Amino acid sequence: MKLTQSHRRLRLFVSTSVIAMALGTGAALAGMEEARRWIDSEFQPSTLSKDDQLKEMEWFVNAAKPFAGMEINVVSETITTHEYEAKTLAKAFSEITGIKLTHDLIQEGDVVEKIQTQMQSGRNIYDAWVNDSDLIGTHFRYKQAVALDDWMAGEGKDVTSPTLDINDFIGKSFTTAPDGKMYQLPDQQFANVYWFRYDWFQRPDLKEKFKAKYGYDLGVPVNWSAYEDIAEFFTNDVKEIDGVKVYGHMDYGKKDPSLGWRFTDAWLSMAGNGDKGIPNGLPVDEWGIRMEGCRPVGSSVERGGDTNGPAAVYSITKYLDWMKKYAPPQANGMNFSESGPVPAQGNVAQQIFWYTAFTADMVKPGLPVVNQDGTPKWRMAPSPHGSYWKEGMKLGYQDAGSWTLLKSTPVERRKAAWLYAQFVTSKTVSLKKSHVGLTFIRESDIWDKSFTERAPKLGGLIEFYRSPARVQWTPTGNNVPDYPKLAQLWWQNIGDAASGAKTPQEAMNSLAAAQDEVLGRLERANVQGECGPKLNPKTSAEEWFKKAEASGNIAPQRKLANEKPKGETVDYDTLIKSWPANPPKRS
Repeated sequence: MKLTQSHRRLRLFVSTSVIAMALGTGAALAGMEEARRWIDSEFQPSTLSKDDQLKEMEWFVNAAKPFAGMEINVVSETITTHEYEAKTLAKAFSEITGIKLTHDLIQEGDVVEKIQTQMQSGRNIYDAWVNDSDLIGTHFRYKQAVALDDWMAGEGKDVTSPTLDINDFIGKSFTTAPDGKMYQLPDQQFANVYWFRYDWFQRPDLKEKFKAKYGYDLGVPVNWSAYEDIAEFFTNDVKEIDGVKVYGHMDYGKKDPSLGWRFTDAWLSMAGNGDKGIPNGLPVDEWGIRMEGCRPVGSSVERGGDTNGPAAVYSITKYLDWMKKYAPPQANGMNFSESGPVPAQGNVAQQIFWYTAFTADMVKPGLPVVNQDGTPKWRMAPSPHGSYWKEGMKLGYQDAGSWTLLKSTPVERRKAAWLYAQFVTSKTVSLKKSHVGLTFIRESDIWDKSFTERAPKLGGLIEFYRSPARVQWTPTGNNVPDYPKLAQLWWQNIGDAASGAKTPQEAMNSLAAAQDEVLGRLERANVQGECGPKLNPKTSAEEWFKKAEASGNIAPQRKLANEKPKGETVDYDTLIKSWPANPPKRS
């Protein structure tokens, strides 16, 4: 849950509160006629038939009767998907159930602050929260969030939909803690992927020049070496296209909170930091935090972590080199929200770190990167990996904003809010919601024929979510015991490297030490029980390198003699054709 995050990031300084309730609609008017009207007018397309939608809504109507007239308050950050929920689905829910639902939209930093306040004070601020699954390690350890498996089988059984179909949620593993229980219900997801100008990459003259210089084909980079070669080629060889100066790379570097998620969103694992493991490396994750059992035991290499190891330092070094050499000059002074619109202006060849939440804004008619027929001139593809990366590691980040119930919320209010959380993720509405926000949560939506038809105008989004590569894109995981406390350390320390105040090694040494200090404070406070941090004693980096080699694990890795192996690319159309054409079978 980057302390402010994603498409949200384009609205970094905007804080909006939207109150959506059934104005003038009381419990007496709620029911199946309202459900039928919404199904006919709004909830299309759906993976369910209209008859099955009505059956699902009938369950909601009956389950909500004990709560009719209650005023329930929920909150999320501001992105397109949540705007649709707040302005449209909350109104529908109120009219259908008779529960007066207020869905507030605020900056994600405010969501984090307020949920922390409720957890610490016990005062009920909101009845349900959409917060990133990045907080799974926090919620699991502090025991302030309701374990949903226990809830659905116990106190919340009478308000748990028989058609919820938990196994249809693609982010289920992201919200499951080391105890095997699910603590959050995914509401929206998006990934960071590789973005590139497909039309430029297809030009015979550019393909010929690239191969003559580098000895391999211009295409989707498989490794960072190829990404760097392509960035060099467009910036310094091609230089201009149609009279416009072009750049081979885009990024941002302002010392700002938004710089933090640029790295906590799996940048280090893309380089090869951490261990193998999906959804997160074990025992060392992509933040460089080592976990033994369920206990975090250190971030620094000297404690068995990898936050300041050679792979992490390499990731920062490449980030800085590429921005300096291949990005527009103003990039280093930009934050996330300022840099986000730049590729759509038509002078950037590729971007290694691009969020699919931008898709809707990148396909608008009239943009320099959109053809007259509405198809994009660009495509998205799986991200390339760094030289330390090994098969079996995660390869990118996936944001998963997820519904969370807190124990401090009175049970009856929690039940009514749980009905709304299920409503906005139900099969009756989720396909339409996916078309609005393009933030998929259900396998059944991804494979619906409506997205097969729409796919050519979405630049590879559907192909990516239907591909086997998708499973390597995952959120922050269980190793991070207090996301709010630790996440703020990243932008401050890496910002020093971006400004030139520290070398990449110095910056990562400082970050690793700061993380260990927080882990140590949590250990001394003993507020997280048997799965709270317990720091390893400091030894030498050499000792931990040897332990990793002897154990068969990866992290921490020694510095490679050659951090730039030969570039490798793959043809985009060949890549797409290699992915399966049929949805996976579910048990």
